Amino acid sequence: MQTTQRLIETALSKLAKEEIVELTRDLVRIPSVVRQDGSGNEEEVARFVEGKLRELQFDEIKVDEVMPHRPNIIATMNGTKEGQTILLEAHTDVVSEGDPGDWVDPPFEAIVKDGRIYGRGSCDTKNNLASAMLAIASIRRANIEFPGRILLAIPVDEEGMMSGIKHMIKGGYVDHVDGALICEPEDNQLCIMQKGALRAVIRCRGKMSHGCMPLTGFNSTIPMARILLLIKNLEKEEIQRLGYHEFLGFPSMTPTVVQSPSVGEAQLNVQPSDCAAYMDIRTVPGQEHEDLRQRLVALVEEVEAQVQEDLRSGYEGDVRKTLAEHELLPPDIAFTASIEFVDDRPWTVTRKDDQIVEAACSAHRLITGREPVFNGVPGATDGTFLNSWKKIPILTTGSGDRMVPHQKDEWVSIDQLVETTKLYVATILFFLFGDSK
Repeated sequence: MQTTQRLIETALSKLAKEEIVELTRDLVRIPSVVRQDGSGNEEEVARFVEGKLRELQFDEIKVDEVMPHRPNIIATMNGTKEGQTILLEAHTDVVSEGDPGDWVDPPFEAIVKDGRIYGRGSCDTKNNLASAMLAIASIRRANIEFPGRILLAIPVDEEGMMSGIKHMIKGGYVDHVDGALICEPEDNQLCIMQKGALRAVIRCRGKMSHGCMPLTGFNSTIPMARILLLIKNLEKEEIQRLGYHEFLGFPSMTPTVVQSPSVGEAQLNVQPSDCAAYMDIRTVPGQEHEDLRQRLVALVEEVEAQVQEDLRSGYEGDVRKTLAEHELLPPDIAFTASIEFVDDRPWTVTRKDDQIVEAACSAHRLITGREPVFNGVPGATDGTFLNSWKKIPILTTGSGDRMVPHQKDEWVSIDQLVETTKLYVATILFFLFGDSK
């Protein structure tokens, strides 16, 4: 380990605080928000990164377009002999800045003040992309002969459907990776677990009618309310069964969007024909996604069957029967309900004795003089699919207050940013030389 420590010290001598800060600011200044109207994307920042990686003398740089104007980048630095492969991953997209007028400083000017860099992406996660790039570059600048390979994966669309990392995995770019650092804002804590995510869309369809004659149609929002209440009860059952997880907290089942009608414009005096609810379901160890899928499908089917039976037997009793007798009700009133699962991101767990975790622990002790703090990621990351699809041990860590992402006036501490860069250097070398225990 003493030899590795000397190599780490040599690599650290090639880092410069000013360079780390300026690269982060350069990245933040390039907006890479994927707008709902289709404008904006990651292409400009990806091209900038590609040029910077060439300047930093990476051995191989591949640009692979996932969607038009949305390219992944994967770069390689090769060692001088056979060994393990470590991957560092950081995405190029950032979330919307919202109303720029709500920000104290313009969101894409990367203002420096009070020891912080402010701007959209300064915390999530262009700061950590800059740290990963310069950490790897410092090893090359120090002329360190290391075994194995260092890969830097820079995908698009992490804030969306994670199509970038999925494309990268399917393309074979991460085959034979032995451990991965997922570079996300976690206050430099070592996150060895991640919540899973199931995303679903529930649809109920009835019949449109005039608001003054609701019985000439069928209001689908009432059965939807019943479904959502049953899901809330299921959430309570799961919380009671599993309790509070040490690193991930409680599981949750959250309706984030409820629309009626799901398409078109709502109007006060029109009973809409349909209703849609979007569910963001977050899971913890102990929950199996397939079991949850089956229970949710059964729940929706139960409500659908109940409502259909009510319609057959004279829904709303004598009132509807009387209207039918007077031929004031159409014969084609019906109801259907369905649930579609649109994304599935399993929860992940990495053992504390896995090599990537032990390397990061050694890095923390060397760089900070403190024991590392373990935690979990409350959401999913690109590492979800590296772990679940390819069984790559992952560790999520990086600079940035973990409560700041996706908020206005986003920021990162410069001191923590520099510390992260040093931690990445040490973790890489401890991992590749295999003497972190």
